Amino acid sequence: MPTLTASRSSLAPVLGVHVALAVAGAVVLSLDAPAKGWGVLVTVVAYVFALRAACRRAGARDLEALASFLVAVSVFQLLPDWVLADLIGTLRFPDTGGVRVDDVIPLAMAGMWVAPLFAAVALSGGRPAVAAVLATAIFFGAELAAPGLGLWEPTGDTHRFAGVAVYVLPAEAALGWATAVAFRATRRLDLVHRVAAALAVSTFYIGALVLSHFLIDVAGWRLTA
Repeated sequence: MPTLTASRSSLAPVLGVHVALAVAGAVVLSLDAPAKGWGVLVTVVAYVFALRAACRRAGARDLEALASFLVAVSVFQLLPDWVLADLIGTLRFPDTGGVRVDDVIPLAMAGMWVAPLFAAVALSGGRPAVAAVLATAIFFGAELAAPGLGLWEPTGDTHRFAGVAVYVLPAEAALGWATAVAFRATRRLDLVHRVAAALAVSTFYIGALVLSHFLIDVAGWRLTA
């Protein structure tokens, strides 16, 4: 699978979509509720469609397939967010307006995972270990910025570094690795297998989150108490 830097001229539409996302995101996140929540939802949906169209226009079929796969992964990522927010209690999503799932999670989160995972996997060239490293860096930046932007914030008794819950970082590295592995394994399979793989990625991520939270925050607190 090519990286985003493989042919900058042909991939200009793909890069343009991400520039547009950054600009639109800056505008939308400066709004107040409820316009902010609705704006984030519209921006995320527009980005998903624009990304697939840009990959097709660039003739980057692997990247187009990756974008499609990540839509399924991102939808299933509502599940780990739900577990953290409603069961474990280590995550909170401020109500900024827009549609919410069970009054806990903004529906926009169903598409918000596409951009960071696309960057991690595409820039890694599909190499799982590199995708894991890139995912850690990208998600650390996202976790660092999210509370100030009013998107989400860590809650509860968790070890934190610069305000970021430490337990999510190993799990997000695992997410980057699993996404790259699952995409490579099912790239040429039918839709049912690709959707099943996307669900498997999110299920794996839930397990990684719970295990990481237990080792770092639950067992970790006991060791240092």
